[in-house]
Amino acid sequence: MTTRNLTGMLAKKMPRETGTARTKGETLFQLFFALIQWPWLLKSLYGGNKAEKNAVLERINLEQDALPHLGSWKADTYLLHRIVDEIEVRQPKNVVELGSGVTSLVIAKALSLHGGGHLYSYDQYEPFVEQMGIWLAEHHLSASFSHAPLNFRDQAWPGLWYALHDLPQTIDLLVIDGPPWSIHPFTRGMAERLFERIAPGGLIMLDDAARPGERYVARRWRKTWRDFEFKFEGTGAKGLLTGRRIDRSDNRQK
Repeated sequence: MTTRNLTGMLAKKMPRETGTARTKGETLFQLFFALIQWPWLLKSLYGGNKAEKNAVLERINLEQDALPHLGSWKADTYLLHRIVDEIEVRQPKNVVELGSGVTSLVIAKALSLHGGGHLYSYDQYEPFVEQMGIWLAEHHLSASFSHAPLNFRDQAWPGLWYALHDLPQTIDLLVIDGPPWSIHPFTRGMAERLFERIAPGGLIMLDDAARPGERYVARRWRKTWRDFEFKFEGTGAKGLLTGRRIDRSDNRQK
């Protein structure tokens, strides 16, 4: 169940949330979009080679067997290195993660080494959430894992969104690695609901940013959120979009 194990090539089936379901139009759009997006989906299955994975683990003092398997919908090593980069430099107090997994272990360990901040992680699969806490405890780490069912809608975006709770008032780093594209190719656009909580100078990191769905999301965010500086990083297997909230106080000091 945990990300120590191999996962299937196909995304997990969406949990049946009471009173909430995708519309017929959303289902048809998903099937149509899959015909466009399949090359990027195949690329998403690659997580990095053994040497790249070991380099991440050595960097944050984790055992070589801490992450036996990467790829197959898990974070790639480029994203993991970039997360550690930001935590090393920024030492964030509050990190919020949408989509628990490999990134949770890496974030929690990096925070323990750099500043001692706290991770708030949300996922729609309740059994998986329970296992994540156990997995981190094996490495003497902790985080706040919460079940966030996909039963919320926003008129601004198609698809379903997390029913989030117990969020910190301010967020220094927001890692967006869910919901899966199978909910809707544009569903991660609803992460903008949290942008007002991003602290000045805070950072957004959107995984899978090379996919057509996430590229559309990024275009809309750039138009709407003028107080963020967005940058696409295409070095990794899946692409990464970062968005740093402009700190107006820095401009005044200059």
